[in-house]
Amino acid sequence: MKRAATLCAGFFLAFLVGNGVFAGDELSQYIAKFQNRYQLSRTSSATFLELYSENGQLVRSEAGTAYFQRPSRMRWEYDAPEKNLFLVDGKSAWFYVPADHTVTKVPAKHSADWRTPLALLAGDVKVSRVCSHVSLASSERSLLSGDVMLACQLRGQDPGNAAEQMADGQPATAKDAAVLLELAPQSGELLRVLVGGKGGDSIEFRFKNWNFDAPIPSTQFQFHPPPGVVILNGELPLQKDPVK
Repeated sequence: MKRAATLCAGFFLAFLVGNGVFAGDELSQYIAKFQNRYQLSRTSSATFLELYSENGQLVRSEAGTAYFQRPSRMRWEYDAPEKNLFLVDGKSAWFYVPADHTVTKVPAKHSADWRTPLALLAGDVKVSRVCSHVSLASSERSLLSGDVMLACQLRGQDPGNAAEQMADGQPATAKDAAVLLELAPQSGELLRVLVGGKGGDSIEFRFKNWNFDAPIPSTQFQFHPPPGVVILNGELPLQKDPVK
């Protein structure tokens, strides 16, 4: 199986820089609920559905369970359509393909993999370290009626007119931001992340069944290559496989 790895290195590194611009009491309340929900828990987990599209067409769908441990650790166990593992141990990012007997290893801070934006949940959970501007994306359709849609302008990207609209409190759309976040309005739980790339490529993560502060052994966030597995150093491979 091949993997998308072309967009979000800057997203991962953005956790290390300054404060964002947030306008409006309502927006601030939603951001606070989201941050508090995950900051108060050392561990969290959820089932996920991952959808990868090219030129607006769905080309692959995968599902499994993701685990997060603060600080800086996460584990993505893929169960369908085949078993794979993506793991960040705090220093390195590993992508293990049992069927191919290979594992790709890269420094975590240099990983350009699509999942690294979700490292936010394994860090200090401060939206301002990822987004230079955030606005309510009221014009975007949510999966569930009543959910909150937030548009995030990533740090390090040219904000252009979109940033001006967000700063002025004007409605944002998917074209205005690199990332859309869908939140449950009462709990602040993260339900969906939509990351847009160039040329119509996008990756979408949908989450259910969040579990907080459940005991997760530290060994779950360690990777020891099985005997005979080839370790490849470099960027994670691109995903081009069709939907299964």
